[in-house]
Amino acid sequence: MIVKIPILKQRIRKIPDSFSWVDHRLVRNRYIESCTHEQSALYLFLVCVSDVKGLSYYADKSIMKKLDMDIQTLKETRSGLIKNNLIAWQQPIYQVLSLEPIVNIRRSGQMMSLSDILNNAVGGGQ
Repeated sequence: MIVKIPILKQRIRKIPDSFSWVDHRLVRNRYIESCTHEQSALYLFLVCVSDVKGLSYYADKSIMKKLDMDIQTLKETRSGLIKNNLIAWQQPIYQVLSLEPIVNIRRSGQMMSLSDILNNAVGGGQ
């Protein structure tokens, strides 16, 4: 039996009582706006196949077959989801992350999560 250990223990996904397995904050907090179609497809796939903590061991080969992606597209898509703070990945495990509020930083127009802002404020983002 495979023992699954979360990559980011502080970001274990919790399903809100108000909705379904796909957290409505994905749209409300505008995460979806920063995703490509491929990223949206991979995210939905990972939500569907992950356990209650958001963990999945799906291999690249299986994901590529299910989503009709080549390896380069999968790598770029995965990197985009990691950059958008939606998943963590440490081969061989994916973790769908809890959604954090996104704040619009006016100077750059760039969207950042609250944890990124706080991390930068204490010097951790350097």
